[in-house]
Amino acid sequence: MPHTLSGPRTAVLIGPYGSGKSTLFDALIAAAGGPARRGAAPRGGGTRIGHCVYLDEPWALVDCPGSVEFAHEADAALAMADIAILVCDPDPAKAQASARLLRRLEENELPALVFINRIDSFTGDVQQTAEALQKLTKRRLVLREVPIRSGEAVTGYVDVVSERAYQYRPGNPSERIELPATATTSEEEARAVLVEALADHDDALLEKVVENIKPTAGEVFERLVDVEGRAQLVEVLIGSAERDQGVRRLWKALRHDGPPASVRADRQGVAASGAPLLQVFRTLNAGFGGKLSWARVWRGPVKDGATLDGSRIGGMWRNAGGEMTKITEAATGEVVALGRLEGVVTGAVLGDVGDADLTFPTPPQPVYEMAINTADRKDDVRLSAALQKLLEEDPGLVLRQDADLGETVLLGQGEMHLKAAMERLANAFSVKVNAHRPRIPFRETIRRPVHEHGRLKRQTGGHGQFADVKLDIAPRERGDGFQFVDKIVGGAVPRNFIPAVGEAAEEAARKGAFGYPVVDISVTLVDGGFHTVDSSDMAFRTATRMAMQEAIPKAEPVLLEPMHHVTVTVPNTYTATAQRLLTGRRGQILGYGERPGWSGWDDVEALVPEIELHDFIIELRSQTMGLGTYTHRFEHLAEAHGKVVAEAQKMAED
Repeated sequence: MPHTLSGPRTAVLIGPYGSGKSTLFDALIAAAGGPARRGAAPRGGGTRIGHCVYLDEPWALVDCPGSVEFAHEADAALAMADIAILVCDPDPAKAQASARLLRRLEENELPALVFINRIDSFTGDVQQTAEALQKLTKRRLVLREVPIRSGEAVTGYVDVVSERAYQYRPGNPSERIELPATATTSEEEARAVLVEALADHDDALLEKVVENIKPTAGEVFERLVDVEGRAQLVEVLIGSAERDQGVRRLWKALRHDGPPASVRADRQGVAASGAPLLQVFRTLNAGFGGKLSWARVWRGPVKDGATLDGSRIGGMWRNAGGEMTKITEAATGEVVALGRLEGVVTGAVLGDVGDADLTFPTPPQPVYEMAINTADRKDDVRLSAALQKLLEEDPGLVLRQDADLGETVLLGQGEMHLKAAMERLANAFSVKVNAHRPRIPFRETIRRPVHEHGRLKRQTGGHGQFADVKLDIAPRERGDGFQFVDKIVGGAVPRNFIPAVGEAAEEAARKGAFGYPVVDISVTLVDGGFHTVDSSDMAFRTATRMAMQEAIPKAEPVLLEPMHHVTVTVPNTYTATAQRLLTGRRGQILGYGERPGWSGWDDVEALVPEIELHDFIIELRSQTMGLGTYTHRFEHLAEAHGKVVAEAQKMAED
């Protein structure tokens, strides 16, 4: 069937960790004439981008990290793609690992193909794998290929559109063979399902189905390309990336069935004509090579040296065969690396956006954090600049400077995510850091009011120091904060010294009996005394601090721990698991229900102490096949008891 050559297109490879996605990326590059496989993707994440030409058509392939901790990188790439390839394990029991990815494809309205990998070692029924995946998405999944078996081994496939059979030849194109009788029934059943699915979108095809007229391969293919391009149906293909089986057939599906770049641009509202328009979706600070901004060209051409929105492009490259090749111009639909776009952040749009909707996906709320400090104090100044570049590269990272606890805290999507960030600090920016669990912002308060007398009288020759204060210290309602009240009458304490008393009382409340700030108290100055010569602001400050240090331990101090409102999101098969994990961390379950717009998923809400949340995401993911996640917000302070008090005191001493 004649094929009209398309312009540059972008395909994004996504899949659960361990699905063989990166191996497929290398196999696709090799099948398009690129170098042999270059090994696995960088350990711990990292998007790979490669360019190639397959049958005279240029492609950019984007290999996204499989770990859920780097899902924000996949989200960014999907926002730029023309089509996605979801790589899955053939075991139906592992299908649920693709649940989030299938939902992201729906939300992006992105055309997609499913590639069931490692088919060479699979002895089960591919239809069962497809059915397991179908339960996770509203979009219709249909088998485009059915396997041919010799014994239990898969030796080839049948294309259910053309009804032609092929035998795998590792490292070479598959060889066409006669359709085996053993595969006839499964092929006919799969074709009938495909035709029925297409007939839902085409009245003429539906009429043929009703009249039991078999449509031609051309008719089926024409409808398939249309429905696939409108993201209403997903083709399921099979193969083995490791053994180079089904890779060229996947290329042909991408080439023939995938939409041109203009379809994605139209859906985003990008006008076909006008000035150049591009969007940055990945940033890399490449050491001495400077900053590289990977961008999708929504409307071209874009020329090297051009100035867009005040930013001048200082170089333009493609990554062909693992080598960065400099180019002078990029066409509409291309993904290219741009140099020296200083001040341009990930997600930024350059050019005349007009009415286009180029909203960039926001990374999820961080769920794991570590306090960091330089291994060598001489690197303290360099750390600040390195962190700024790191955050520019990875929007999934958040930096918090905690002045109260004196810590620099790096927040991200998990343990692996932060470990990769710290390795990048060391390798790319030559700043080694140590990491430890952040301290918890405990607070203290008091249960009962006390009256305390603070008196300072020192004589050391010349002017001495004298101040006398009488304070009433009382608890306030939770959340009311610190309050200083002046009830001096008759000039017992001169007006000019009273502000010093209030400031010193508030300062003294920053460290209570347990070593943490004291909150929700009132300090009332009710009486005092002074000396016309020896009294001073400093003397009254000292007397006030003395009174506060004596008073707080007498007022029945209690430790307060921060409580967070936590919403755990899991497939409903794991709802009971989520509840058990929360209660195991002293969580108080508030309720649960179906997540709005997410059929088959639940939100479980609970109040959980912050000290219990540090590694919660690790346990949650391990118990939910990596699918569980959560959001949280500070809710209130609650009284702590038992082991928590002892642990808090140890933290304060450390």
